[in-house]
Amino acid sequence: MDAWKLQDAKARFSEVVDRALRDGPQLVTRHGENAVVIVAYRDFVAAEPAQDFKDFLMSIPRVGIEIKPSRRRPRRVEL
Repeated sequence: MDAWKLQDAKARFSEVVDRALRDGPQLVTRHGENAVVIVAYRDFVAAEPAQDFKDFLMSIPRVGIEIKPSRRRPRRVEL
């Protein structure tokens, strides 16, 4: 991943975008620390999860699964 100082990235923004499209993500630093990554839209969309975990679990068919609650009393615990 190429790294750009913020001032250089601002001055050559078109080149930064072209490189993100051609070569992959471009790191921009500010005051010597990693600040942002410029990434092609197609790569951004490909990295997004297709479905969140809760929706995935809720979509699992429940056919033939029966869970009955226990009728036993819980054990005694002294605190």
